Amino acid sequence: MTEPLDPASGAAPEGAPSDAATPTAEQVKLALRKVKDPELNLNIIDLGLVYDVMVEDRTAVIAMTLTSPGCPAGPQIMADAERAVRNMPGVDDVVVNLVWEPYWTPERIEPRVRAYMGL
Repeated sequence: MTEPLDPASGAAPEGAPSDAATPTAEQVKLALRKVKDPELNLNIIDLGLVYDVMVEDRTAVIAMTLTSPGCPAGPQIMADAERAVRNMPGVDDVVVNLVWEPYWTPERIEPRVRAYMGL
């Protein structure tokens, strides 16, 4: 049985279970392509900042890094990543784990993007 819709908004009440299918890790990565590093104006997937994505029981777990520990845009990038995935149908929770191993280097940038950048 599905939850009744809120008559004011037409949406399911907050906290109500969603009928949407849980997205795959690849679908989550696709959503993360919309998240850009504001300093480099490149998405975090092509930059190689996302190391792993797992989705289980409607929870997306993202292991990611930043270009440096002191990255001034770090909090914004992580919040944007969480927001992009949390807004996906079928996702109830998002966990973004910031990791430093392996350490990010420009070699992690997608080869076609690296070539375009002349790196």
